[in-house]
Amino acid sequence: MGTVQGAMAIIKYLLFAFNFIFVIMGIVLISIGAVVKIKASEYLDFIPSKFASPPTLIIVVGVIVFIIAFLGCCGAIKENHCMVMTFGVLISLIFILEISAGIAAYVYRSQLKDFTRTQMKESLKHYNASGHGGVKNTWDAMQKKLHCCGAVNTTDWNDIFTGTLPTSCCENQESNCTDTSSDLYTTPCADALTKIMKQKAGAVGGAAVGIAFVEIIGVVLSCCLAHTIKKGYEVM
Repeated sequence: MGTVQGAMAIIKYLLFAFNFIFVIMGIVLISIGAVVKIKASEYLDFIPSKFASPPTLIIVVGVIVFIIAFLGCCGAIKENHCMVMTFGVLISLIFILEISAGIAAYVYRSQLKDFTRTQMKESLKHYNASGHGGVKNTWDAMQKKLHCCGAVNTTDWNDIFTGTLPTSCCENQESNCTDTSSDLYTTPCADALTKIMKQKAGAVGGAAVGIAFVEIIGVVLSCCLAHTIKKGYEVM
């Protein structure tokens, strides 16, 4: 009996420690997901909706991990076999979700440039169209912020402007911004935006996969504690 109780106490304290780590991980996941989602929301006119799903999934997973950590603590305190096993199962499911989010972020990361170029070229057609003021504002804001011009190059604007470019293509924002302006931004916007989104996607994928493997230890500990609790019942 003493051996069972001693093992239970050790595993219980270890599970407490890992639940504290789970709380921190939940906060980290929510923070990273929120930052990436906010960054992506600035350029929704150019980014396909499926590229916004991994950050959302990460936020949801972070919230769930935060809540489940509380369940794990309660199960450990009460030495409740059912609660501890439920905690282990839920963490296992979260592990699968995080791996899925990490894989999705990595896969979309490799496809992002082509999709972004296609989306940008399509949105250019609506720059001066009535009822599409949001597209114009998004393009101007992006070119100013990222110091870029056009989707692939400045000639992308030839079908919309004659002899000039949007003022947001030039650093001084003058009305006579042209291909020969000394302050013209020459970086393609598709390249500039892809670089940013790849960095964010890498952060999401890295956080999801890294934290997921830490959770394996939590699953093992919960199974060990549940087994020890059950064994304690049998001894009694």
